[in-house]
Amino acid sequence: MAEDKSHEEAAVIFSDLDGTLIDHNTYSYGDALKTIRTLKQKKIPLIICTSKTRAEIEKFREKLGIEDPFISENGGAIFIPDKYFSIRYPFTRKDRKYDIIKLGTGIKNLTEVIDSIKTKGFKITSFSEMSAKELSEDSGLKKEDAGLAKKREYDEAFRIDDKGDKKKIKAMIKKAGYRFTEGGRYCHIMGESDKGKAVNILSDLFRKEYGILKTIGLGDGENDIPMLKNVDIPVIIKNSAHPEIKVKFKAIKTEFEGPKGWSRAVEKLILY
Repeated sequence: MAEDKSHEEAAVIFSDLDGTLIDHNTYSYGDALKTIRTLKQKKIPLIICTSKTRAEIEKFREKLGIEDPFISENGGAIFIPDKYFSIRYPFTRKDRKYDIIKLGTGIKNLTEVIDSIKTKGFKITSFSEMSAKELSEDSGLKKEDAGLAKKREYDEAFRIDDKGDKKKIKAMIKKAGYRFTEGGRYCHIMGESDKGKAVNILSDLFRKEYGILKTIGLGDGENDIPMLKNVDIPVIIKNSAHPEIKVKFKAIKTEFEGPKGWSRAVEKLILY
């Protein structure tokens, strides 16, 4: 359950994973471990907000002992551990571990749109059509982790094999009534959900629980922009693997990449 901090300003961190809290190339989070442990000691919530699936995030949280809520698949759903908040709030459904707030469109609708675009001759390779082995080879993930990445519910990830087709594919997805965004490695199709909407919902719950609240968001990709736009302090993590994202609001930009840049930013903002 969240700790009562109603008489002081509480801090909540929303963080992307790939290219942000974990290294773009190696998937290592070693440079962030000390900072994560300090956040736990100080009882500062660390909300994972990523394009990854529930299964992937749960494995990551278990490794690091993180027990805070999380946001999966680019805002597709919010997972709040049972009895985490003392306040009451609406949610879509409950399972053994979480109160789940569903915001995204079901995966079947999304894959149907991708399949329709492919019939027009566009070369797209989606997660749903790749085996765990194929995805592992394409992404650099271990085969077991690639299997978890395929367990998508609200966001279909895909690779555009001819980059020159991206604008046309993006337009077709928009015309079909869906949203297109890019992460550090793959493109994504989703419904009206995004990271920003999920962040706003969770931030409101934390404000009701804590009172005064300072929110910090850290990300490196286009799909992080809605999250960064909806926090008090947005931080853009440097990632030389793709062009720096452009935003129309004031944001901190890190000198270092990945978990090293993430740690330096978090430490400077709220720890020391």
